Amino acid sequence: MRDLRGEQVELVLLAREHVAPLRRVLHTPEVHSRWGDEDDAPDWPFDDPSVTRYAIVHEGTVRGMIQYDEENEPMYRHASIDIFLDPAVHGRGLGRDAVRTLALHLVRDRGHHRLVIDPAADNEPAIRCYTAVGFRPVGLMRAYERDVDGNGWHDGLLMDLLADDLSGLARTAEPQPTTAPERTAEPGRTPHS
Repeated sequence: MRDLRGEQVELVLLAREHVAPLRRVLHTPEVHSRWGDEDDAPDWPFDDPSVTRYAIVHEGTVRGMIQYDEENEPMYRHASIDIFLDPAVHGRGLGRDAVRTLALHLVRDRGHHRLVIDPAADNEPAIRCYTAVGFRPVGLMRAYERDVDGNGWHDGLLMDLLADDLSGLARTAEPQPTTAPERTAEPGRTPHS
């Protein structure tokens, strides 16, 4: 596992020093309305060994988190991505850069031919971001995810991206490793957008 560098952001394998800034971002009203109390788990964000998580760092500051999970059953092999970003930097292209950088890593380095992401169907900014990277809507998942307040359900939009869809979107030849030494990622947990 290695850190990845995009055009604007660095994706740094999650470490203990990232937890406090990530909790701050999670508790902003905009992020909390989508992710809820994700950090309630005692060992969050290191509570699920099946997920690889990165801090999204911009100009030396932790601005969010991006993660992936892999389905390695050969008949269905693919990876899923999830992300949250500090509202203070929304609209600057950092989310697109983070998603593109991770998508390139998953296709080129991890060998995935298909990636999925599943924002809430009414999360228009997230859907625009993922569409800009090359994800396409493939279906509406009705009553897919419980509302943050626990009182109802909302629909999710299943989006996917095939490896061939990335060809015109890569601005750099591939995600660039940072100069930081290679580390082993601590496990994380998969929440949904």
